[in-house]
Amino acid sequence: MKILFSVILLLSISHMQAQELPYYEIPESAENYTAGSVAGRMVDGLGFRYYWSTENLTEKDLAFQSAAEARTTQETIAHIYSLSNTLLKYTNTKFEQSKPREEMSFAEMRAQTLYNLEAVSNRVKVSEDVSEFDTKKDGKTTVPFYYLINGPIADAIWHTGQLASYRRSSGNPINSKINHFSGTVRK
Repeated sequence: MKILFSVILLLSISHMQAQELPYYEIPESAENYTAGSVAGRMVDGLGFRYYWSTENLTEKDLAFQSAAEARTTQETIAHIYSLSNTLLKYTNTKFEQSKPREEMSFAEMRAQTLYNLEAVSNRVKVSEDVSEFDTKKDGKTTVPFYYLINGPIADAIWHTGQLASYRRSSGNPINSKINHFSGTVRK
């Protein structure tokens, strides 16, 4: 009986922790369309897809490699984490990392990536002019905000799709109750 109770308690805690991470479902959309709200929504869409592409991955999934010269799932996750840090940097979003990347477990890196994406989304949503995120040197724009859209945001979306494909290939497809169109989960 104690073992059964312990297992149920552990599963309940695990389930609660999973729902505490951002992007179990996509946040409510903004009432008005602005450049910041649209850019933030793109990051929210990325966060939702990343959440579910990485949910309940096994060691087998993390080690999966589609070809000898390709990244493993774990290496792809580390790359997406790096992209989330690039977004923090270029949007001037101050957000503490729980620990150095090299010391993070998969679960810690996954959580940190989700928190990073949430922080970036929140930052750009409140921007009245996303050109404030342009990087300038000597008065000239060297990295316009557009580059963040077609660079790290698009790249992270691309790689998140790879994660979904990798996990399917390793025998662990994404939860079938996910609705990518609405950003919700069927009960």
